[in-house]
Order: sequence, then structure tokens, then C-alpha cells
Amino acid sequence: MRQETMLIGGQWVSASDGGTLDSFDPFLQKVWATIPQATEDDVTSAIEASDAAFRGGWRQTPGRDRAVLLNRLADLMDQNADDLARIETTDNGKVIRETRAQVGFASRNYRYFAGLADKLQGETIPLDNGDLFDFTLVEPMGVAVLITAWNSPLTLLANKLAPALAAGNTVVIKPSEHASCSTLAFGRLVEQAGFPPGVVNIVTGDGRIGPALSTHPKIAKISFTGGIVTARKILTAAAERLVPVTTELGGKSPNIIFADADLKAAVIGAVAGIFGASGQTCIAGSRLLVERSVYDEVCAAVLEKVGTIRLGNPLDTATEMGPVANRAQFDRILGVIAAAKAEGAEVAIGGDAAMGEGLENGFFIQPTVIVNAGPDLSVLREEVFGPVLCILPFEDEAEAVRIANATDFGLAAGIWTNDIRRAHRMARAVESGVVWVNTYRASFVGAPFGGTKQSGVGRERAIQTLREYTKVKNVMIDLSEEERDPFAMKL
Repeated sequence: MRQETMLIGGQWVSASDGGTLDSFDPFLQKVWATIPQATEDDVTSAIEASDAAFRGGWRQTPGRDRAVLLNRLADLMDQNADDLARIETTDNGKVIRETRAQVGFASRNYRYFAGLADKLQGETIPLDNGDLFDFTLVEPMGVAVLITAWNSPLTLLANKLAPALAAGNTVVIKPSEHASCSTLAFGRLVEQAGFPPGVVNIVTGDGRIGPALSTHPKIAKISFTGGIVTARKILTAAAERLVPVTTELGGKSPNIIFADADLKAAVIGAVAGIFGASGQTCIAGSRLLVERSVYDEVCAAVLEKVGTIRLGNPLDTATEMGPVANRAQFDRILGVIAAAKAEGAEVAIGGDAAMGEGLENGFFIQPTVIVNAGPDLSVLREEVFGPVLCILPFEDEAEAVRIANATDFGLAAGIWTNDIRRAHRMARAVESGVVWVNTYRASFVGAPFGGTKQSGVGRERAIQTLREYTKVKNVMIDLSEEERDPFAMKL
């Protein structure tokens, strides 16, 4: 049994009132760790420690030195990748092959932003008045609160922490109460890398500490990944103090297959796009749109492929789909499927909890496919965040675009076609922050990631992300030695 503590001001501490929460292994449905249930005082201590570290020297640390620490942290992640992956898989049920790959992706993120840490350059600006010299300074914002979700804790954290530290900010991290252990293990590596005390703080617990994480007067920036309901609460609280917020929220992503596509590749991409990570990813291609002339062929191929998905122990490298992450998620997904059935959905495969040898104790759900999905089904509108795929036919590009955009979300989209002109037209027409053509769920830390509409505000990864964690100061100097009218504007 792991008994975790929090990192506050360089010290590993329990909750100030001794409170704890159990963390369940979703494969065995057993408590495997306890984490502190932080109090409001604990959150305040973490923010104060972060602010003290920022003002006490971290913001003056040269970018070169920040880069050294970030690269050292990446090295430590690579050296401890197997252990970090095992912890995360045990905590949230994602298959070990994916968590291992995600640790590598996260370490790449730290290396990428290490390369940018000493390149936060301002600029000189030519003015109409030659006696005035104008330039800008790019400065860190201060204390950044980073709130992550349970489906990919280390990857989601790297999207936020790498640019925040590269830009010279200090941070308070709050992982999901459903999957905190890998983040806390990562915190030990932050210490080993040599970051000064208070630069990185980690507090754990449930939503009871949410208000304290968004209302403290010393918070300069918030980055949140999670659900819309919580995002609205954070945005409302932050608006009171005009604190900037980056949000990466849900999706109801369309994966669009045209008749001229490589159908074999498209089917593989469609299945992986929704059933990878048990569908528990914001970019899941949960709506598969297929041109009518190949609809029956694609449906048959998808169902055949889905029928071969191997469910089992997520720590087994042969497993292709593990359990969903927690009881609440398990119950919610089954409730969505039951509601779809009640609305007349045609479930072609799956549709219930998965049973069988080795699955007895886990939160397993059958890979589920709904065919001929009608436009009125609620499952087409709401994010399921589980292994549920809806397949819809379309007649032409115009209808594909209309169906694809008929959602409040706009995070990702897939387009499968061998017509390059159609690919460009569709990429411009779909309302999403990310568009993949003839691939799906492909990622690179240098490519901006984020959504539109209710999928969020702002971008993560990529050079543009540094802007999310910096502020620009303009400096204007009068070079003239002539006496001037103090009440006249210097144009």
C-alpha cells in the first residue's frame, strides 16, 4: 500500500488535518494507495511557497539554467519511465504500452521547452519620433496553478509544466484525485533534478479544494484540463480577479471516411481513434462519418476489428484495452449506453459491462458500436469518454461538414481521403482545433494543441504556448536632452 504525501515548499507533507483519500486500482477494484486530502490551508501554503520562490530568485534565473534543469528532469523521466508507467497504469487502468509511450512523450515535451527557455526575446520597435527608443521585455507571469485530469496525468502535466517552467514561472500542481500517484512520483524527480524548493508544488484532493486554487490573490495564471462544469467554475472565479485561464476540455470528434480513402487504413484509424485508452481521451473519434457508398463495407470491417480487441490486465503488454478508470466513470458510461438503447439506438456490438476470465474484478466495458445512428440520439451530442462509437452515413462533402459541425465541441477531427483538394477543403470547413488527414491521434510536442467552441480556450505544446505563460512589458526611453513642455504628448 502506497501512502503518499504532498510537495509544498520543498517539503513532503501530509494534509494539515491528516485527511486522506483512497486510490483504487481499476483492474482489481482494490485500494492500492492513499493520498492526502489537502485543506484550504494546505493550498494557501503551496501558493505562498510558490510565490516566495518566484520572487526569491526563480524569475531572475537565466533561461540557460532553467534549460539545464528541464533537460535533467527529462533524463530522469527516461531513466524511470518503466516505474512511472507502471504507477500510472495501476492508478487509472490505461494499458502499459500507452503509458510507457506517454512518459517518453512527456520527457520530449520538457526537452522541447528547455530549448526555448533562453529564447524569450523581446523586440525593438521603430517609432515616429526618433528621439524615443522603444523595446519590449518578455516576462514570466508568476504563480501558475496547473490542474490535470485522470486519463493521462503525466502527459497533461507536461503540456502545462514544461512551458510554465521554461518561461520562468513557479507552479502549484493539482492532479485528479482519481489518479495522483504518478504525479507525486514525478515530484520526486523534480527534486532530484535540482529545482529550488517552492518552484514546483503538488497538492492533492478532491473538488473541495477547487475554490482555493482559483481565488487566491497571488495566482497569476491557471491552466485546466477536465470537464466543462468544472471549467465554468474556474473561469467564473478567475474572472473576479481577471486571471488568465487556459482550458483544454472535452470533445465529440468526427472521424470522416470518404469512398476514395484507403479503407483498410481508415478502419484501423477509426477503431484506434475511439477504443485506444478505452475511449477515455478528449480527442476520441467517437463519431464515425462514412460516405454512403462504402458505409456497409466500412461498418462490417469496423465490427470485425472491434470483435478482436483484447481486454485484460492493463499491465500485460498483450492487452489492447483496459478497464475504465473508476467506478463513477464505469457507471456513467453504462448509463449513457442504456439511455441510447432506450432512445432506439441500434447497438451492433457490445453495449454492456465486459465479462470473462481475467475481467471479473475490473471496470471493464465492452467495446460498443452503434450503427445507423439517428441525429436525435443524445449519445451523438454528449461526450461519453468511454469505448462507444457511433457510425453515421453521409451523401457528400456538404452533409459531412454539416454533421461534423453539429456539436458544441470542436477539439479534433479526422479526414480520410486520397483527394488532396478535398482534404484541404474539409480541413478548412470543419470546426476544430486539430485536424488529422489519413491518420488519427498522432502527436508532436511542437504542434499546437487545443480546441474551439466548448472544447476550450488557448493552446498547449508548441512555441505559441509560451505566450500563455508570459507577459509583455513595453519600455520607452526619451533619448533627447532638449527641454520639453511637460504637458505636451511626445509623438
